[in-house]
Amino acid sequence: MKISILVFGSKNFLATLPDQILDATAFSIEVIMDVNQAVSHMQITPPDVILVQASLDGSMELCRWLKDQTQLSWIYCILLEDRPQQLAARNQHGWEWELEMTANALRQGSDAYIWQLPEAKTDRSFTSMMANHGLLLAQLTVGIRKAQKYRDLLRTNDVLSAIALADSLTDMNNRRALEWELPRQIKKARTQGTALSLIILDVDYFKQVNDTYGHLVGDRLLQLLCSRLRHNLRFQDTPFRYGGEEFVVILANTNGEEALLVAERLNRVVSEEPFTINSKLTINITISLGAACLQEQDDDNGFNLLHRADQYLLQAKATGRNRSVGRDYFPSVSHLRAVSS
Repeated sequence: MKISILVFGSKNFLATLPDQILDATAFSIEVIMDVNQAVSHMQITPPDVILVQASLDGSMELCRWLKDQTQLSWIYCILLEDRPQQLAARNQHGWEWELEMTANALRQGSDAYIWQLPEAKTDRSFTSMMANHGLLLAQLTVGIRKAQKYRDLLRTNDVLSAIALADSLTDMNNRRALEWELPRQIKKARTQGTALSLIILDVDYFKQVNDTYGHLVGDRLLQLLCSRLRHNLRFQDTPFRYGGEEFVVILANTNGEEALLVAERLNRVVSEEPFTINSKLTINITISLGAACLQEQDDDNGFNLLHRADQYLLQAKATGRNRSVGRDYFPSVSHLRAVSS
């Protein structure tokens, strides 16, 4: 992947940069002269490094803005000083003035501050220009190294996030993932004005499987169940292992009637065919399901929606198991818990 460089500067400024930076095979370069366009570009397509021409209008404002952006703080900002008055003051006041200007530039948001020397006219000025180019390339190397570390950190975080949000037994999304995803789906549904439903399902008499065949068989059965569920869900449905033998499925763009049809189909595909644990053992199981649709008065985190689906699941268990319930029926929790236990 090419290193991306944003040059906030003029075409004349671009021509003063070292040839190594302009090498299209090594770097992807975007040149922008308007500060608002530069801000928009960094928000949409963040570069690895930004080179800023100090004499261009908005240069210091751009450095200060970038410094305040937490999510873009990894972008390495190199400010190149080419203002004639500053160069003249530097020649007049010497290294103390240069140090003061460097400190000020770093305080305002740049990661590096380099004096851009005028075009070489003598051997001595050519040597100085080449040394100046060497300093710029060294700072560019620092910026590239910082960007690479940031990318590595993102990849590591992605792996850790995937591990944290996945159930280790079934490879399904876990309850933590549900707690993150459900509010997001609710917000999306309300923003777009679309329906959203949810199913809670539970394996009937799963304790008997563990007591009869052992927990290893029970674990294998859950893995096979999850595989069958995945292969019989629609592309917009997102399943989660809620805990133990209980699962939740978020149904995007789905109203209550449609959710109940999905629940009934899942009930059939589980009950109609036994699960083959090994060459000597097959097990028949059934599931009970509760399906609920998001209502206007429901909270943004999904607690009401989950609770209503759980009530329907309790009703399914209390009325015989191996069925789906999605009607507006709310028996007392204590009664249903007692019946289904």
